[in-house]
Amino acid sequence: MDKSAREHLAQHVLAMCDCDAAEALVLHDNSALTRFTHNAIHQNVAYADTTVSIRAVCDSRTGVARTNALDDGSLRAAARRAIELAKLAPKSDVETALPEKAPYATVHDAYISATAQATAHRRAHMVSDVFEMAYASELWCAGFLTNSAQGVTVANSTGVLASFDTSDAGLNVKMNAADSTGYAEAFDHDIDQVDASAAAKVAASKATHSKAPEPVKPGLWTVILEPPAFGELFSYLIDHFSAQAYDEGSSFLCDGIDRRYMSENVNIWDDFSHPLAPRMPFDFEGAPTQRLALIENGIGRTVVTDSHWAAKLQRPNTGHALPAPNAAGPMPRSTVVLPGSKSRQELISETQRGLLVSRFWYIRPVDQRRTIVTGMTRDGTFLIEDGKIAGGVRNMRFNQSILEAMRSCELSNELRRTGSYFYSTVVPAVKIDRFCFSSVTDF
Repeated sequence: MDKSAREHLAQHVLAMCDCDAAEALVLHDNSALTRFTHNAIHQNVAYADTTVSIRAVCDSRTGVARTNALDDGSLRAAARRAIELAKLAPKSDVETALPEKAPYATVHDAYISATAQATAHRRAHMVSDVFEMAYASELWCAGFLTNSAQGVTVANSTGVLASFDTSDAGLNVKMNAADSTGYAEAFDHDIDQVDASAAAKVAASKATHSKAPEPVKPGLWTVILEPPAFGELFSYLIDHFSAQAYDEGSSFLCDGIDRRYMSENVNIWDDFSHPLAPRMPFDFEGAPTQRLALIENGIGRTVVTDSHWAAKLQRPNTGHALPAPNAAGPMPRSTVVLPGSKSRQELISETQRGLLVSRFWYIRPVDQRRTIVTGMTRDGTFLIEDGKIAGGVRNMRFNQSILEAMRSCELSNELRRTGSYFYSTVVPAVKIDRFCFSSVTDF
């Protein structure tokens, strides 16, 4: 469904809403996936759907109803349901006001037609490069390649009408040997920029060079986390920048805005305009999204808001609403950890003894306020000795405060995107002193 059709649908739905204020959010998703294992494709799937979410406001009470049935009868039923739910809902502690119409940035090159229109044949051709590398390396591979196009339109009764189209492609590759594995990933708006051969080469090299992994003692280690590992770890910090978490006391920023929390070399932005970021210039209420310095030279600067939390905390609306209703409140969607000055290889060569971590797995929170998490290394963990990679080591479990890790770190000079598209992170590799590993596995 193109922009014009979505906008017509959203405005048509608003006309059905007899309430104080109303909002229509139209989400169109057209996605396809090729999944492979043991050096062969075993699944092709495709999905297309359009969902309309209707938010009704009645006397500062809010109700939301959704439908993907787009006939008039179903849309009217959803509108009635949203209004009924609003009348039954508790009254908000602040006056509920939907965002007013405001200009938002124009974003170029977020939608690439070649990505949106890539066929199963095209995906098969790309993953065949992965198979060739697996066979040449005497490994077997597993993973998936996706391509998708998304369209977002928000309209409300105050005059907001905002639309955005984007495309995305992503490759996930795991190479497997008898006692070792290697991982690589690649993402881009443009499927032509997803280099399957390069990703396969990285994954194969990790699997090959981590064969016969040796155990090392748990304890405090100097670690270099490659972007997939750092991105996964960092993702558990993102909700701390929500105004809701700040108000409810679960954010580390509750200890004070404009206070130092990380090393002076750490700068974290929420920047929708970054070339590697999702690029959506407004939020799911249609409010313009602001570029924000979340951490500036290690100092915590702000939290993100939506219309509700801006009113409640008497702060500006930064345009970070998620689709209503949601339990998490506003959230950064385009976090970027700014790079440092050294290459990944320089970080390794300057390490006397440490561990290189390709990826983390199954991270879980332990202490939210103190940012303590636990998880496992996976798919390529290596010992560094005298500035060189000495060989593979067995996977290890860690228990670590993310804030403490970020208080003694160096950042590489190359950024990579990790994570799902609308909520991705853009990060460099990072070198951390005294990273706490609590136990070692048998593999």
